[in-house]
Amino acid sequence: MAVTERNIMNRLYLVAACLFLFSAAILYRLIDIQMVKGPDYKDLALGKTEKMFTIEPNRGNLYAEDGSLLAASVPKYEIRFDANTVSEENFQKYMPALADSLAKLFDKPSAYYRQLFRKARANGNGYKLVARNVGYLDFVRIKNFPLFRLGPNKGGFIERYKVVREYPLGKMAARSIGYERVDENGYYTRVGLDGAFGEPYLRGREGKRLKQKIAKNRWKPIGLDNIVEPQDGQDVVTTINTNIQDIAHHALLAQLEKYNADHGSVVVMETKTGEIRAISNLGRTKEGKYYEKLNYAIGESHEPGSTFKLMSLVAALEDKVIDTNAVIDTEKGRYRVYDRTVKDSKHGGYGKISLAEAFAVSSNTAFAKMIHENYKEQPERFVNRLMNMGLHVDLGLPIIGEGQPVIRYPGDKGWSGISLAWMSHGYEVSMTPMQTLAFYNAIANDGEFVRPRLIKEVRQGNKVVKRFGKDVVNPSICSKETVEKAQQLLKDVVEKEYGTGHGLYSKEFSMAGKTGTCQKNYVAKDPDKLAYISSFVGYFPADNPKYSCIVVIHEPDKSVGYYGADVSGPVFKSLAQKIYASSPLVDEVEDETPKVPQLEEQYKSYYAHVQKEYKKIPNVKGMSGMDAISILENLGLEVEVRGNGRVKRQSVSQGTDIDKVEKIVLELS
Repeated sequence: MAVTERNIMNRLYLVAACLFLFSAAILYRLIDIQMVKGPDYKDLALGKTEKMFTIEPNRGNLYAEDGSLLAASVPKYEIRFDANTVSEENFQKYMPALADSLAKLFDKPSAYYRQLFRKARANGNGYKLVARNVGYLDFVRIKNFPLFRLGPNKGGFIERYKVVREYPLGKMAARSIGYERVDENGYYTRVGLDGAFGEPYLRGREGKRLKQKIAKNRWKPIGLDNIVEPQDGQDVVTTINTNIQDIAHHALLAQLEKYNADHGSVVVMETKTGEIRAISNLGRTKEGKYYEKLNYAIGESHEPGSTFKLMSLVAALEDKVIDTNAVIDTEKGRYRVYDRTVKDSKHGGYGKISLAEAFAVSSNTAFAKMIHENYKEQPERFVNRLMNMGLHVDLGLPIIGEGQPVIRYPGDKGWSGISLAWMSHGYEVSMTPMQTLAFYNAIANDGEFVRPRLIKEVRQGNKVVKRFGKDVVNPSICSKETVEKAQQLLKDVVEKEYGTGHGLYSKEFSMAGKTGTCQKNYVAKDPDKLAYISSFVGYFPADNPKYSCIVVIHEPDKSVGYYGADVSGPVFKSLAQKIYASSPLVDEVEDETPKVPQLEEQYKSYYAHVQKEYKKIPNVKGMSGMDAISILENLGLEVEVRGNGRVKRQSVSQGTDIDKVEKIVLELS
């Protein structure tokens, strides 16, 4: 009996010990959950029902110098309704008035919205769509409509917000104006002005808002206020002039179409300040249309050809190895350097001519002979002079992707005994159009080299936060005497009857500059693959320069023409004429372009169209595809283009209300 009782007691003790240990384990687990891991579990639970969302700030606007919008951030809202948070009393009291207000705003029957809200109420829909792509002013009105004014918790008002970047100029200068995009991994793609000034000006600072998970994996805001308010970006005022930009775009487009060229660029710069007034880059698609594919003016470094003769001239004059009145024998248009021959475009050459005449007629043999003969014993002396003028370094522009100049030094890879002769007239060197223009602008500016500038000021609202002034890179790239001689020779190119640019001469206004015709793909054995780069760079007026300008056109159709004076020169002249006409620099100017009369008519037609304020679809038949696209896209329409050339048909008839049209198809031929 005693043994049995003892066994029973042992079992009871064992059970009690197990219960004690089990209780202790439960107590430990409770303490661990509550005190140690509690915050983590709480965050995990809240993470499934509540989440912090990023609020994108309004990106700052990008303006032209005259205040015209180049890029603007436009807020768009999506309005939804949570039928579950509204009391029956409030629903019956305010819903009819809400339906009437929405009907009036969106021009729909009030019964449509009453049915929408009643159906959402009956189905317990917590995320019913009411309206999409609502502008800010309409959003503010809707937020204060009956029922919705009670907020998200009592009125069921849900908003979704996004910022849309819009470009009032449409496709014109699209690459230069640019954009900034960020991918899912947080990596930014920055293009043009919009990308260059995103940080630290345009982008702004993100905000935070807490949202609650509702049915069907949807989220709605908790409360009326953000946790962290977003800070909108600052506005940037650029140096672009929309009128000059428009002129540059259409003048370049006309020549690209006429010569069926591959691509081209134009830059117009204010001489004294370095402010860029226009920059246009157009490339040809497979369909034969032109649009802003790449920023060639800033990013494409290539052999400049004869426009580099100015750099060689200045170097030789500064080193006093020759003067402008020195006579050079052009060797019947052929000058042999070791196993290679430099050739002039004129068969038989120019005979014995002065350096000044050699520059005006753009003699390759004269410049090759001048530089090779005077520097062959000390080639580094010539290169050092070029480098002293800063031709071997980039301009340090804020736009990403500036092409690197190439000025080889004796001993570098690629240097040979013929390098001096070939460098003299723009081969074996490489520069971007903007870098070439900056040097010519320095000559126009009496030797002062200013950095090209694309920004004037930064604003926060109406307050100027920061101003940007002239940025002088080199106060004097050469002596005053050399500058004056170079200026005279650049005038001779246009004014002298024998000058390569004399076809551009006008007694009504003065210009100075240099033509350039550079062979491209010249190493190819197949002559059909030989292409050209046609250029003209200079400034106007010749005696008191206000603007400098460069025009570069790649691979014009050789059967139509390829010389710089014929292909690029008319663009320069057209720009000068129209800028003169819009802001006269002389008492009276006769606006005429005998070289390209069709350019005048096309520009007048386009200008007349863009001045109108359309409420109905315009007739764009007969217009160039680029002009029609620009006009229609600026009206907010989606444009689909089929074919190439001028508009033959438009899918929406003239006179149709614009508000009723979203897309229009243009057939070109």
